[in-house]
Amino acid sequence: MAEVRLESIARECRVQILRMLAHAGSGHPGGSLSVIDILTTLYFGRLRYDAKRPDWPDRDRVVLSKGHAVPALYAVLAKAGYFPEKQLITLRKLGSPLQGHPDRTMLPGMEAATGSLGQGLSISLGLALGLKLAAKKSRVYCILGDGETQEGQVWEAAMTAKWQSFGWPVVEIDGHDIGQITKALDQAEATTGVPTFIVAHTVKGKGVSFMENDPEWHGKAPKPAEAIKAIREVLGVTESAWDDYVKTDAATRAIVDELAALEKK
Repeated sequence: MAEVRLESIARECRVQILRMLAHAGSGHPGGSLSVIDILTTLYFGRLRYDAKRPDWPDRDRVVLSKGHAVPALYAVLAKAGYFPEKQLITLRKLGSPLQGHPDRTMLPGMEAATGSLGQGLSISLGLALGLKLAAKKSRVYCILGDGETQEGQVWEAAMTAKWQSFGWPVVEIDGHDIGQITKALDQAEATTGVPTFIVAHTVKGKGVSFMENDPEWHGKAPKPAEAIKAIREVLGVTESAWDDYVKTDAATRAIVDELAALEKK
């Protein structure tokens, strides 16, 4: 049942990602939709944190090195209670704490400013070594995009802490399978002394047929009508059943009405 619950939360977060990107008119749907299952599993099935005390010293840390996928992290943090979900639609708006890339000074729950690709692993390594020196049991999770692993700084960090050819245990999984994600995280926790590198195979734009594996959707926000179509697919509702579904689901109806009004502006 735990997996069913996590899959349900991930679906809700996918809806919020599409919603906020449509409002922003810019952003990165592909990478956000591909990483949401991993972030959901971490925040609702693994991490130790207190949303009311985001600076709790014994918390686990998550560094989203692929910072352009931050809409996924915002959706999860809002769901976890770090800030109200109604704030999500301020993504990328002037003065909003929900910047286009993570900013640790603007929003509680953000551990590092990232998006200049290749820096997240070095930051995570520093956090982990600091926690180790302080004799803390907190864990550090760093999420890298596949492209940024080509950065020289990533390899320097890997050489310092070590991964496969440098001695890291490596686990390969389907990054959309909650069961596999959970098992891999269990293995990582059971391995002491060195970091574990989890290779999570994901689909860019996962859950939306016209976005999946299409590089055009790497950094293009959906228009409101496209977001509504994408939300229907994420929820698994056929086009013929959509009108009836919306009538019976108040939360979805509110989002659809909101996006429909945005389309008319």
